[in-house]
Amino acid sequence: MNTQQEHPFAEFVKILGKGKKGSRPLTQDEAYRAMSMILADQVEPIQLGAFLMLMRVKEETPEELAGFVQAARESFKIPTHTVQVDLDWSSYAGKRRHLPWFLLSTLLLAENNIRVFMHGAGGHTEGRIYTHNVLKHLNLQAATSIEESLNQISQSNFSYLSLEHFCPKLFEMINLRPLMGLRSPVHTLVRLLNPLSASHAIQGIFHPSYRQVHQKAALLLNHSSMAVLKGEGGETERNPDMDCLVQSVQGTELIDEQWPALFARRHVKSENLDPQQLAQLWQGEISDEFAEATIIGTAAVALKLIGKADSQKQAHELATHYWSNRSTL
Repeated sequence: MNTQQEHPFAEFVKILGKGKKGSRPLTQDEAYRAMSMILADQVEPIQLGAFLMLMRVKEETPEELAGFVQAARESFKIPTHTVQVDLDWSSYAGKRRHLPWFLLSTLLLAENNIRVFMHGAGGHTEGRIYTHNVLKHLNLQAATSIEESLNQISQSNFSYLSLEHFCPKLFEMINLRPLMGLRSPVHTLVRLLNPLSASHAIQGIFHPSYRQVHQKAALLLNHSSMAVLKGEGGETERNPDMDCLVQSVQGTELIDEQWPALFARRHVKSENLDPQQLAQLWQGEISDEFAEATIIGTAAVALKLIGKADSQKQAHELATHYWSNRSTL
């Protein structure tokens, strides 16, 4: 390439990097065009690094996230299918302080004829337990393609698929974290992907300020039923020891709803994070009031989102009923 000729992607680096007075956020269209070039491998590595870190410093706007997600969704090769997915569930953070009890919430929903598609990625942050690593303890097999996920959902109402199998470029980018030492916008946008166009979507974040960004981005993307909460460890999991603000999109309306803590006092963190305990709790071989409240409380939020209950009380009672009548694995 002629070094005197400006690279087409330089436009976006310039917008973000002109300094305190000259820089500005990308418009939704600019974000769409930038991510389209990235996913098409039309960007030099040094440009990608600069772009991601400039975005990290300023943090993403709803318009930028919406543009990124639009570009990503256009890059997917999703086969024509007749499986209607009820709930899109993102799982990208991994757990550090507690086991991923939310997995049992999703199985509880699946057992009661709610079709759940979970997507995620693991290994990008040291010292965390990722969903794909614990599926085997629940006798579950991760899918390796969209087609396999659709088959699994048809057969058992649940499937987990890693990002690498439907958007390898984003998977490659999310795994830049050890190299950069920081998360990037990819960690945010992947939660909004909803690859199978589920009728409802639920997301967990770690930093509370991102709740409203997700909420507004979902509105821009015309996601008419979506909820986001500050999840335990950043996963889509309600912590029963704390009040939980759920911010959602319902139709074209933005809704904020406070779910109260389920316990008056906080529980002590377990010293032993053995994934086998997920199966043992489901089978009734062990008991754990914190874990059970997490599972039921998380499922209740999802049940209210998808319209299976009209109130928090009804949602909690229904989730408790599901848990009390669960089958063995």
